[in-house]
Amino acid sequence: MKKIAVIGAGTMGNGIAHVFAQNGYKTNLIDISQDSLERGMATINKNLDRMVAKEIITEKEKENTIKNLNQYTDLAQGVKSVDLVVEAATEDTDLKIKIFTDLDRLCDADTILATNTSSISITQIAAATNRAGKVIGMHFMNPVPIMQLVEIIRGYNTTNEVTQTIMDLSKKLGKTPTEVNDYPGFVANRILMPMINEAIETLYNNVAGVSEIDTVMKLGMAHPMGPLQLADFIGLDVCLSILKVMYDGFKNPKYAPCPLLINMVRAGKLGVKSGEGFYDYSESRKAEKVSKQFS
Repeated sequence: MKKIAVIGAGTMGNGIAHVFAQNGYKTNLIDISQDSLERGMATINKNLDRMVAKEIITEKEKENTIKNLNQYTDLAQGVKSVDLVVEAATEDTDLKIKIFTDLDRLCDADTILATNTSSISITQIAAATNRAGKVIGMHFMNPVPIMQLVEIIRGYNTTNEVTQTIMDLSKKLGKTPTEVNDYPGFVANRILMPMINEAIETLYNNVAGVSEIDTVMKLGMAHPMGPLQLADFIGLDVCLSILKVMYDGFKNPKYAPCPLLINMVRAGKLGVKSGEGFYDYSESRKAEKVSKQFS
């Protein structure tokens, strides 16, 4: 593989594009919004500058990474003659199915189509194409340039050859790929989201406050951050979306989202990205403090 396309210039998309470009792949970053592309590129530049300052990479390696990146608002142009497409759009089933229907029509027959979904069925997405054997999940973790894990999710029809190709590719990116099967939430979120939801239930039931719940999990369970802070970082809307997918998929009440989470999302309190969630990030000093934890 030499040429990659990444759809979506948001938090996950720009991180995925960054990693591919840094590892020598010609990478097309695609988004319907030019403003989103510019914000995504600004984030990549900022993260590369941080890596240069920490002597993780050289200035020349930063320059080469930027040279490997191209921006497109036109999907057809962006996916032309690429070997792999990684979709990192919003966690919405209908949107992803629409994107994969278009990709199947626009991409070369040999192009592998991957999705960064954290919970939606790979088999369902693949069914929207005429190449189900070439559709696979690549669930990167946030922040992508730092986190080592990539969940590789096989759909019902994903071939062994495609799975091995993506496993090998992930290793070339310096990641640790882990193969899992296609069930709601896969492994990471099937375990993580019920824990986050239970922490929210604990708060909802007035067992303890936000900082107290997070302190118990950090000091008592050796978690690097508490579940409520982690939920803020992921995005409460994303957490809610994943829980809904798992609840719909399993019909098990243990995956039902806590009413407090639902109300917070309705109120626009989404965590770091909205300036307020379980913690207040509205002051620049506080936002900077949280950001430094992931630098």
